[in-house]
Amino acid sequence: MLLELARWLGQDIRAFNVFTYITLRAVLATMTALTISFVSGPAVIRWLAAKKIGQTVRSDGPQTHIIKTGTPTMGGVLILIALGIATLLWADLSNRFIWIVLIVTLGFGAVGWVDDWRKVVYRDPKGLSAKAKFFWQSAIGLVAAIYIAFSISAPNNEKVVELFFHWVGSGFTLELPSKADLIVPFFKTVSYPVGMFGFIILTYLVIVGTSNAVNLTDGLDGLAIMPTVMVGAALGLFAYVAGNAVFSKYLLLPYIPGAGELLVFCGAMAGAGLGFLWFNAYPAEVFMGDVGALALGAALGTVAVVARQEIVLFIMGGVFVAETVSVMLQVGWFKYTRKKYGTGRRILLMAPLHHHFEQSGWKETQVVVRFWIITILLVLFGLSTLKIR
Repeated sequence: MLLELARWLGQDIRAFNVFTYITLRAVLATMTALTISFVSGPAVIRWLAAKKIGQTVRSDGPQTHIIKTGTPTMGGVLILIALGIATLLWADLSNRFIWIVLIVTLGFGAVGWVDDWRKVVYRDPKGLSAKAKFFWQSAIGLVAAIYIAFSISAPNNEKVVELFFHWVGSGFTLELPSKADLIVPFFKTVSYPVGMFGFIILTYLVIVGTSNAVNLTDGLDGLAIMPTVMVGAALGLFAYVAGNAVFSKYLLLPYIPGAGELLVFCGAMAGAGLGFLWFNAYPAEVFMGDVGALALGAALGTVAVVARQEIVLFIMGGVFVAETVSVMLQVGWFKYTRKKYGTGRRILLMAPLHHHFEQSGWKETQVVVRFWIITILLVLFGLSTLKIR
């Protein structure tokens, strides 16, 4: 929006041409989202409290969390407001990647909103049923996966539609270009062609999987939001490189025209996340809820796919991966031992992983900060793949 205004003013006043630079607009988007979060945060928290949208603490969880009962939740709406406004103000709205990431983010946010609303307003402990939640996540994820598969191969939406119908008419035999291959980090020329269906399935798994992984991680004050900010900012750099013909060629990454604009989105996400952390830091005044966690996770997954960095996302989001795996192992082992021995047994003291460390004697703030430190190291390791090949 403001980019178009700057371009129009730049015809007469050259100083406004500086706003055409993606890097500057990314910084401005970060600052805008951060400001919106700071200014609107207290009002949003008051509104949530007035509506009695408070957190319900699980009875089988750590007893130290009982005092959190009633703390306003669904604060992820604050993140989405700041993220959405900042992106619409500073991003190039003619860029198709901006729109697909925004649609996926808001779509998953809507699923989370319905789930949270039913839990805290209608006092339905089940919220949105698991089947319904999975259905809507899958629907959004599959549509996004199909669109991204063709948008990476085509320069504009007209070509995307043309390629799609050509794919259908050819009996689903259309081959994707090499830049759609699965890239293996730390190697110059190692990548694996996954084919059209493989790309769609992989993209679907990355988007839906990351969304749920961030949601599982969101269990302590500030635990999920800071790793999201760090991983999102790093993915923004990868997207910027992928969208720059010179940088992508020099760093041996696939050139994806238009992907660089996602740096503005990632900047807005970082700013909105940091603004939310101001209120979510221990002791939290507001919790993110599914509306924020599902949306941010889906955003990370979508940006990673567009930038062709699915494996790097797996590396940098190691905390999210560990949290998810801990739940899968705990549930799987419990069901297996209950079936075999008649009594379910546990691998961890409590799942997800952050609760295990709490039960081991770590304070909540220790768990959070140590997980942040681990994420910093993993993000730096992931960024090193830009050059180490």
